[in-house]
Amino acid sequence: MKTASIHTSTRHTKGFSFFEMMMFVAIIGIIAAPWIIYATAPGFAASQAKFDLTVQLLRITFPYILFISLASLAGSVLNTYSQFSIPAFTPTLLNISFIACSLFAAPYFQPPVLVLAWAVFIGGILQLGFQLPYLAKIGMLPRPQFNWRDNGVRRILRKMGPAIFGVSASQISLVINTIFASFLVSGSVSWMYYAYRLMEFPTGILGVALGTILLPSLAKHHADKSGDEYSRLLDWGLRLSVLLSLPAAAALAALSGPLIATLFQYGKFDSHDLLMTQQALIAYSIGLMGLIQVKILAPGFYARQDVKTPVRIGIFSLLCTQAMNLLFIWQLRHAGLALAIGLGSVINAGLLYLALRRQQIYTPLPGWRPFLFKVVLATLLMSVSLWLCADWVGRWNQDGMLLRSARLTGVIIIGVAVYFGTLLAAGIRPRDFVRREAH
Repeated sequence: MKTASIHTSTRHTKGFSFFEMMMFVAIIGIIAAPWIIYATAPGFAASQAKFDLTVQLLRITFPYILFISLASLAGSVLNTYSQFSIPAFTPTLLNISFIACSLFAAPYFQPPVLVLAWAVFIGGILQLGFQLPYLAKIGMLPRPQFNWRDNGVRRILRKMGPAIFGVSASQISLVINTIFASFLVSGSVSWMYYAYRLMEFPTGILGVALGTILLPSLAKHHADKSGDEYSRLLDWGLRLSVLLSLPAAAALAALSGPLIATLFQYGKFDSHDLLMTQQALIAYSIGLMGLIQVKILAPGFYARQDVKTPVRIGIFSLLCTQAMNLLFIWQLRHAGLALAIGLGSVINAGLLYLALRRQQIYTPLPGWRPFLFKVVLATLLMSVSLWLCADWVGRWNQDGMLLRSARLTGVIIIGVAVYFGTLLAAGIRPRDFVRREAH
């Protein structure tokens, strides 16, 4: 009983010390909001009204970093206990908050954009609060205990920073690119933001989900010294990500216009905004598979307690991205910045893959060439069908949201049917991707 009590105390100390750290970050962010805007979007300082509004928005939304960090921690604990459905559903609460606040609260705010900031704040609370009862149910809800000297806490803090950097090179590049974009024509930051939101949808669903599933299983195989199973699991993750991410990237590019028109082209968002956002989205889509692959390849190192390799590769990829920024921005403007992030993600994923091969951590299983041929063929046929259907429907900026959404859904269903129908005809079956552990 005494041993169990010690473990419980340590567990609660680690969780609460993480809370202390993130609370400190949130408070500093709120206080330093003007300086953060100066650092990340210096071009906004040219307009005092725009600058003041941006500072206000940042101060409202900055506590979200506390809520989402704790929600992610709670989700990782639940995933460890094989409760995957709760963390998987949690991100939808942010979207629900956005929709509810936009529909019912916008008239009470001046300017109306403030309602979106408060939607982020409320969404963060909902995502954290939703998971707490499930943590309590498995006895993993932390109690307030302050102990920064705990060895486990120190170890987590030492590992956390480099590990975050290793998988977040694209997000860091996005922050840097916002600085560049703030000096471009007004609207550039918004165009890149809208495009990246669309990119985040498949990245979050595919990359984060697969990475979450892979990491604990990889760690288990590493602890059991099952090198072959470790490699097979990585191979399974890579094949599944290619199967889903390649058509997702092609669909984003082929349906970039209809997607943006359906989701954003209302009010003051005109045809010029649509075209500029479309350029950014097409540029981003080039790197979608790289973004998702990083979420799968990096855990191949983390499960082995190797944090240094992904960090070194992440730094190099970040430097390459900034070099491409300087190369592309002059001709392609904001779309060049988006293209640099996409290509930087491809470089990051490629170098992680080569490092896994060089260290003999991962050896591809037979059958990759015919598999890739079938996936590429199915993706090409799907892209043609999407393009023809989108062109046949005509002007997407007409009618209301419901009719636009219905047409877009119909086109997507056709694309999905063509893609998976081609794969079935080529001999690829769902059972081929059912993961079976060796005994």
